[in-house]
Amino acid sequence: MVFSRLLWTAAAIAAASVPLSPLAAQTQGVTHGQRPARLVIRNATIVDGNGTPARGPVDIVIEGSVITGIVPLDAVATRGGRNARRPAGDVQIDATGKFVLPGLINAHGHLQSSRGPGLPYGGYEYNLKLWLASGITSVREVGSESDTGIVNIRDRSARGEIVAPRIFAYPMLGTVHSNAEARARVQYLKKIGVDGIKIMGIERDHMQAMEDEAHKVGLRIAHHVGVEETNAWDDIRFGTTSIEHWYGIPDAAIPDGRQHFPSDYNYANETDRFRWAGRLWREADPKLLDSVLTSMVRANVAWVPTLDIYEASRDLQRAQNQPWFKDYLHPSLEQYFKPDPSNHGSYFIGWSSTDETYWKENYKLWEAALRDFEHKGGTIGCGDDAGFIYEMYGFGLIREMELHQEAGFNPLKIIQHCTGNNAKILGQEDKLGRVKVGYTADLIVVDGNPLENIKVLYAGGTSVIRDGKEVRTMGSEWIIKDGIPYNGPQLMREVKDIVDKARAAKK
Repeated sequence: MVFSRLLWTAAAIAAASVPLSPLAAQTQGVTHGQRPARLVIRNATIVDGNGTPARGPVDIVIEGSVITGIVPLDAVATRGGRNARRPAGDVQIDATGKFVLPGLINAHGHLQSSRGPGLPYGGYEYNLKLWLASGITSVREVGSESDTGIVNIRDRSARGEIVAPRIFAYPMLGTVHSNAEARARVQYLKKIGVDGIKIMGIERDHMQAMEDEAHKVGLRIAHHVGVEETNAWDDIRFGTTSIEHWYGIPDAAIPDGRQHFPSDYNYANETDRFRWAGRLWREADPKLLDSVLTSMVRANVAWVPTLDIYEASRDLQRAQNQPWFKDYLHPSLEQYFKPDPSNHGSYFIGWSSTDETYWKENYKLWEAALRDFEHKGGTIGCGDDAGFIYEMYGFGLIREMELHQEAGFNPLKIIQHCTGNNAKILGQEDKLGRVKVGYTADLIVVDGNPLENIKVLYAGGTSVIRDGKEVRTMGSEWIIKDGIPYNGPQLMREVKDIVDKARAAKK
């Protein structure tokens, strides 16, 4: 009973309340895209973003953009008399038989208005709505098309002017040729108001200079390590916030410091690059790798693995025939995915069963390293890197969650990876990533139990087995971002309309 009292807040027992028994639990008065003054989510089963077990039923009170009350219904029922009352709201959402999670956070997203010359989306609406419909209420955008453009989109989303997740702007550092230029670029990005910086191929002295400057001005750093001069040891030494993907970690554990490439290997040839990337983890020395992972934990370097984005390398046929392609794959993205050396990630030229076999082994070793990293106390995040290699925005993040389960993580921990852990990586752990009083009202109402079946999170619905029968779920039925409710099925109808019009125009 002590636990229930802790959740019973002043807001939850305010004068605006109703008796327990007469209240019908049904969705009433909710307007898609419009923030009510007071919203109550009724009969919810909560999965928090801190890795703890599900609990419920509860009523969740949202006032404006903040969670102000979480009321356990067993506490209401046992108090009796005049206190046997439930919080009232201007509108309510019925979550009976459903689960409420913190809004998912995509820690590695790309906002794209097109996929290159002649392959436009006609703006960002397609990308943004797919994210939101997938239950993603926040995105760390890493590598935007425009430095100031992404800041503008972030601010418009924050003001509720566009239908979009909350954006954290992490533009590319870009190519720099001196330490002074690296520092100047950091200062420029700070001046225009970004939230952090993404670095890719970079020389060690420039990396040290830019990270030193970024720490001085309070900017976080995401590092897409490549086959380059720097690796995870540099991230540990210089204070990188998170390593993206996985390059740089096994590299740092190879005794002579470099993977054994064939003499005709060309890193600029992406078929070469990704083929031999599938043979990297097998070259890492287990003892050295253990030291790398331990040092990452001690230095608070997080890891955002994006397992989903490389999956086509181990099973190309599956990647090319994902069920959501039928209704929601934009023709521009479909064209970009086709093997073409001019498109990043479209490297499947001469891809073979031998390549897939090496990649399957690569995943086993990679997933084992992730388990070890978390067991040591490391922070694992969740991102999809979609828009490349047969991964669609939003769908890629749910697939990422499934692959975390394949790696051996409990669904409670997987949800934590994609909510509480990602909030920590963003430095927003006191505001986002939890179903908690005082936190921002970023929540999703899921049609089904994601602890039993992560597939119930897929936007547009999916068929699952319940009580021996096949039923169709809706995915995230309601996505609440900053207190604004969006209906998931409605968003997917709007996405399908965008795709249908683009396909008709192409004919």
